[in-house]
Amino acid sequence: MDSEELLAFLSAVGHAQRIRIITELAAGQLYVSELARRLGVSRPLLYMHLERLEKAGLVVGRLELSDDGKALKYFELAPFDVRLNVDTILAAVRHGAPGGQSGETGQQPSEGS
Repeated sequence: MDSEELLAFLSAVGHAQRIRIITELAAGQLYVSELARRLGVSRPLLYMHLERLEKAGLVVGRLELSDDGKALKYFELAPFDVRLNVDTILAAVRHGAPGGQSGETGQQPSEGS
């Protein structure tokens, strides 16, 4: 995992709604309308969160046709196992920093960091 992938993962799981999505999908695949009902969110908002999770490689979506010919978008969890510790972060930086930099951003920490 490089640093860009690590940041995408952390960003994806760093939101309460996305954690709830992962929790619902842990029991198995669901189509978007059912998942939206269970979570009590709109489908457009759910799609935004699912897109972030999909980009990070945590969920996979696919279209299926129902018996009545209606297209249903199903999502399921992708297998993942991430252990976060100093070694994980150091390895990610060694594999490549965002923006092609070698780990140093050259930026000063912002106040409160």
